Amino acid sequence: MADSVRLMAHWVAGYPNALPRAASALYRAAVAKDLEAALPLYKLLHPLLRWDSRTEFVQAIKLSMDLAGRTGGPTRAPRLPLGAEIDAAVRAATEKALAEGHK
Repeated sequence: MADSVRLMAHWVAGYPNALPRAASALYRAAVAKDLEAALPLYKLLHPLLRWDSRTEFVQAIKLSMDLAGRTGGPTRAPRLPLGAEIDAAVRAATEKALAEGHK
């Protein structure tokens, strides 16, 4: 996991649109090689950041944006709404991050 955090110095992702302050803090800690700060935040955000590599990433990011009080809105065709199971997983991970004060 520490290697993953170190690689964030070259990070490109969509999820910072949903939780920009948390993503920025994680990026700054990784670039500074501050693993003490980066690892707990990475562990918390990891379930969300993984959506960037899935076919439902646009829908997941937009749902998290909506939950965080940003406007994500519905996706356009050909993307479909999230299924109930995926929706619940994205909601749970986003709500956990928000409950811990990360936006």
